[in-house]
Amino acid sequence: MKVPENIVRLIEKYQSGTATKEELQELNGWYHSFAEDEVEVISDKSETALTEGIHQRLLEYIRQTSSPVIGNRRKRWYYAAAAVLLLGIAGAIYQLLDDSTSPPGIAVQPAPSVLPVNDIAPGGDKAVLQLADGSTIILDSASNGLLTSQGSIKVEKQSNGLLVYTINGKQISESDEAFYNTITTPRGGQYQVTLSDGTRVWLNAASSIRFPVLFTGADRKVMITGEAYFEVAKNATRPFKVKTGRSEIEVLGTHFNVNAYDDEPAVRTTLLEGLVKVSVADAAGKPTARFLKPGQQSGITGNGEISVLNNADLEEAVAWKNGRFQFRSADLKTVLRQISRWYDVDVEYKGNVNLHFTGQLIRDDYVSRVFEKLALTGVVHFRIEGKKIIVSP
Repeated sequence: MKVPENIVRLIEKYQSGTATKEELQELNGWYHSFAEDEVEVISDKSETALTEGIHQRLLEYIRQTSSPVIGNRRKRWYYAAAAVLLLGIAGAIYQLLDDSTSPPGIAVQPAPSVLPVNDIAPGGDKAVLQLADGSTIILDSASNGLLTSQGSIKVEKQSNGLLVYTINGKQISESDEAFYNTITTPRGGQYQVTLSDGTRVWLNAASSIRFPVLFTGADRKVMITGEAYFEVAKNATRPFKVKTGRSEIEVLGTHFNVNAYDDEPAVRTTLLEGLVKVSVADAAGKPTARFLKPGQQSGITGNGEISVLNNADLEEAVAWKNGRFQFRSADLKTVLRQISRWYDVDVEYKGNVNLHFTGQLIRDDYVSRVFEKLALTGVVHFRIEGKKIIVSP
């Protein structure tokens, strides 16, 4: 099977994010015409075998074509194409064309009936609540219903695991001392909370949020580490502020995502709805601020410089909240940082692997299935040793 030159160009445009809807439809049609041809060959096999057969044929073609006579640039493209196709390009394109329908089964392989004995399960709803007096509640094992009362605030855990703060009775004046709580998720954990003003917060793995149980004063201020998605309750007279290290995000009511992990190269704020102001102080303490509009993403580096990306990939920014890993030309270490947090594993590299991925994976698969898809490129290999992943060429 030969990949036509026009399809080669379409895949390159898909990787760069410049493909039109019509071009995505053409690429999707080519992939599925190849799938239909495969059905005739192994129509008596299971869906899993069918999917793996298609992937193996694509990979074999890419390997055969990547001969020594091919130039370095073209050879790099074939490996990149392998990553795109074998991570489920059909499913990614299908979702871009029609978000209302689930991608075809051919794009995502179901979990095997027999898993490796040393496999690692995905993360789940896990967090610890630290109260104002320093006592803690393990939220994933706590019973549903009222957890505690703090002054006139009650804290309840709902049946879906959501933590909700509500005002319980008497009016508290702004001069009263605020009670601060902290919710922390471990690696392999995530959690949701509704603050007392109605703001909803989703915490990703290895993250935390510190907040007053009742917002008093001129603003509503919280502090986070790691990654969080916010749907801020509107209040024109009391702005909502998110503090992350040296930077601060100020809003009145909006939807946005903040990625502020210490091991990432920049603190990234992605705006989905509304308007936010991102501020940071440089090494000398001089403040700088930028306003973001929907679809924009700011990046703050360690030296305090702010950059703004105008056409941010919003789906990629919030994929974690929607149960997916999603990448667009992401290098291997970026991919594995996300995987290590969600599966609570350490990663050890043996040798250099220069590879970029575009595509999406579901977060509720066992880790072996995730690595199985990544390894189908034939360029990188993974081995599970306890809670450590060994990565080698």
